[in-house]
Amino acid sequence: MYTIKDLYDLDHTLAKDYLQQFTYPWEALKGIKDTILTLGAVLGEDYAEIAPQVWVHKTAIVAPTAYIGAPTIIGANTEVR
Repeated sequence: MYTIKDLYDLDHTLAKDYLQQFTYPWEALKGIKDTILTLGAVLGEDYAEIAPQVWVHKTAIVAPTAYIGAPTIIGANTEVR
């Protein structure tokens, strides 16, 4: 089975401290909503809250037809179609 370390480079995520507590990705699901809300509340000015509990980095591209359920953080250089 793949572990979090196999799948992700934790040096490139705001959730590093949260994710490194776990071995397998599904173990992180139980608390991910609270983690997103905690991180969203302290994001810098590079992020805009485009809807309640939906934060998007200023370099991200989000299609106007895209549905984004809250809570969500869309990181830098991401494209959502």
